[in-house]
Amino acid sequence: MAPQNPQFDFDFIVIGSGFGGSVSALRLVEKGYRVAVIEMGRRWTPQSLPVTSWSIHRWFWRPKLGLRGFFNMRLFRHATIFHGCAVGGGSITYASTLLPPPEKVWDAGSWTGLANWKAEMPRHFQTASRMLGVTQNKILGPADHLLKKAADAAGCGHTFYRTSVGIFQPAEGELGNRTFPDPFFGGEGPPRTTCTSCGGCMMGCRYGAKSTLDLTYLYVAEKRGAMIFPETKVVNVEPLDGVRDGSAGYRIRTVQSTAWIRRQPCTLTCRGVVFSASSLGTMELLFRLKDNGSLPDISGRLGKHVRTNSESLIGARMPGCTDDLSQGIAIGSGIYIDEHTHIEAVRYPSGSDTMGLLTTMLTDGRPGAQRIRLWLKNVLGSLLRHPMKTARLFWPKGWAREHVILLCMQALEGHIEMRWQRPWFWPFRKMLVSRGDKVPTYIPKANQFARTVAQVAGGTAMSILPEILFDVPGTAHCIGGCVIAGSPDRGVVDDHHRAFGYRNMYICDGSVLAANLGVNPSLTITALAERAMSFIPPAAETTWSDAAHAL
Repeated sequence: MAPQNPQFDFDFIVIGSGFGGSVSALRLVEKGYRVAVIEMGRRWTPQSLPVTSWSIHRWFWRPKLGLRGFFNMRLFRHATIFHGCAVGGGSITYASTLLPPPEKVWDAGSWTGLANWKAEMPRHFQTASRMLGVTQNKILGPADHLLKKAADAAGCGHTFYRTSVGIFQPAEGELGNRTFPDPFFGGEGPPRTTCTSCGGCMMGCRYGAKSTLDLTYLYVAEKRGAMIFPETKVVNVEPLDGVRDGSAGYRIRTVQSTAWIRRQPCTLTCRGVVFSASSLGTMELLFRLKDNGSLPDISGRLGKHVRTNSESLIGARMPGCTDDLSQGIAIGSGIYIDEHTHIEAVRYPSGSDTMGLLTTMLTDGRPGAQRIRLWLKNVLGSLLRHPMKTARLFWPKGWAREHVILLCMQALEGHIEMRWQRPWFWPFRKMLVSRGDKVPTYIPKANQFARTVAQVAGGTAMSILPEILFDVPGTAHCIGGCVIAGSPDRGVVDDHHRAFGYRNMYICDGSVLAANLGVNPSLTITALAERAMSFIPPAAETTWSDAAHAL
């Protein structure tokens, strides 16, 4: 452990416990630092997780409304953003898909040329993969077989692949739901139970098969001395003793995130701080701190270059189908319909049908009034011709068993901007609002593939309502906003993840990503955090003078 310094409560405080925060906590405590992790969400166990998404109060995170779950959905003008909030961050609700991005991403965006990324990153990806138990998916469910059949019909069947996942799978020929002593950390980790193919990854794994962070990085970090403060929200971070660059340390003020009245304010001090509250959470907190004067020197590029992986959510529903499309793992397979466009088959577990309330009939056409008119024409025409069949499409019951979600991602450059201002509809306080060019919601090739899936399966191609009515795409992969760059004129942190303008301040989450990855970003965030922590010296050697250096 680091030498005890009574002047500070901790050496490092990590804000957030997602993929960046969990890595930071473990690697810092291993280096001998006294570490605290502050997490706004709750700590979950397999026994406390909701059985289906209809348990709204245990699934959705809206504490001011009494909803204390782990899944959140934020509506912006340019995107509907899905994200997690829990001890373990988004890992509680992620699909456990852990894919490295194509090498070309290191040649795009503001991080280009700042490091020899292609040479450095493979070893960090290997470490992240080992810690998260990454393996090739061996469990193909009906939705995966349907994806392959449709890909063959579309002429891209040769691109079909099984995803790399952090799932503890049963041996060939064995059934799931068997518990074994820690299979990953030499006995230092918890027992794990093999996957049952229930499709419930995104509702929180009720068996311990999914490599969530509370079973991997955080579990080991706690055993080695890190302290986790759940249901705790950071409301202020300010330098101590009036030293503007934070070289004298930081004061962090918190309140209880799930309380309405008695919020139990608390103050903690530390020498260094790591922001890891997710892209949205870190941007929101830093905007507030810059605006109130606590951290005025955060780069003016905060909120710039926010990306969504250029995603679109489409799918197909087959009412009355004999196959249970919810079986398997949340994302078990994928294809490429061209060099830039990647589609994965996604599912929720049987009974978790609430997302069906957002789905509607797929509609082509230029976004705007013309597309809405065409959608109304299609829906009304279908109701007149096949009233019962059409009503069945929109009825949520049975949606998870009968629907395959197609997550389309593109590794094409495109971004929006987040600003901190008073929106016209709520002038009483500032909040995050999106600006910039629209992210495309109409990807013709993806729509055509959804129709191929529906034709092969004898169903109907589907989309989500916000894309049709408001030209707003849905994404679970909001990244950027505090991007890595060579100077504060281009980004918020340097290539060591050090915040420009401050000492011993780091950002380690999806907000630092400087390019669209075209794949699920969890593994990349983990690997980048591993790299960032490798630069911090052991506690016995630190001079507490780490600062970003602009090129």
